[in-house]
Amino acid sequence: MDALSQVQRAGATTGPPPWVSMRGGMSSEPDPDDHAALIVDIALRQDRRAFAALFAHFAPRVKAYLRRLGTDQAIAEETAQEVLLAVWRKAPLYDPARASAAAWIFAIARNLRIDVLRRTRPTLQDPDPSDEPAPAPLADAVIEADERARRVRDALGGLPPEQLTMLHLAFFEERTHSQIEADLGVPLGTVKSSLRLAMSKLRAALKDEE
Repeated sequence: MDALSQVQRAGATTGPPPWVSMRGGMSSEPDPDDHAALIVDIALRQDRRAFAALFAHFAPRVKAYLRRLGTDQAIAEETAQEVLLAVWRKAPLYDPARASAAAWIFAIARNLRIDVLRRTRPTLQDPDPSDEPAPAPLADAVIEADERARRVRDALGGLPPEQLTMLHLAFFEERTHSQIEADLGVPLGTVKSSLRLAMSKLRAALKDEE
């Protein structure tokens, strides 16, 4: 199962996502300036359509990048899918004020390639120091993750209790809109409108801090 299929099975948002594959593509591709916004959409509401758009754009490019570094064809394709799955999982840690979407995604690809090299390196060979990640980028990544988490927490703290509850159920507990409707006993339309309003406020708050 590829990365996109795994996300589709999660069922985090309503509506069928567009079909993309490592060799295919979408009928429309996002502008580069929109890539950061797509990651924010994934972070805030696990938007499968946003993920599909990122997958269609970056999966072939990450694979080509890994191939240029000498990675085997099959491993490059598998690693590219792992990179996009990492984007799905780590989206809340992304800070568009500190790095472009492309820079962040290719940094993930670089680190995963190092992990692959460690797993596949023969045990009898001495470690190659050139394969070790530099300490500074790892420290910067921790700082960026902490700062991003703080900003998300601050933005969440500014939401009304009803919107915060629905957002928590949808994003952190991965409940569908129908499940939230049943859990809270509110109309489905109210659930959808409240979530849209909450995510709009969060995106505005995060954008104001850039």
